[in-house]
Amino acid sequence: MVKSEKAQHTEFLEKSISYLQSTGFENIKADLDGFESPKSFYQKNGDIELTPDIVATKNGRKFYFDISLKSSRSKLLKTKWVFLDTLSRMKSNKFKIITTKGHYKFTDNLLNELNLTSKTPIKI
Repeated sequence: MVKSEKAQHTEFLEKSISYLQSTGFENIKADLDGFESPKSFYQKNGDIELTPDIVATKNGRKFYFDISLKSSRSKLLKTKWVFLDTLSRMKSNKFKIITTKGHYKFTDNLLNELNLTSKTPIKI
């Protein structure tokens, strides 16, 4: 999810966190009250700041989660996904996408455009 849209979708972010907690994830970090904020990454020559929506650990492995909801800023969302996928592969972590009803086709289209067809979104 793009940072400017996080305020509108806090309810789905909370729902995603409760789902992750119920499936055994620990040390959850998110941009919500009561949670520690995840680490942000900045572009050197620009003003782009990329922050994963949720970071959690399970069985000693770090997972980056991004929430996929329909957005008019799909180019920035694609950039964020490519960066998080590359970062997770470099550090032997995992990158997952969480989506919900009504946003499946949008998510699948973006994944196909990025050639990330091996990613299967978590459907909540």
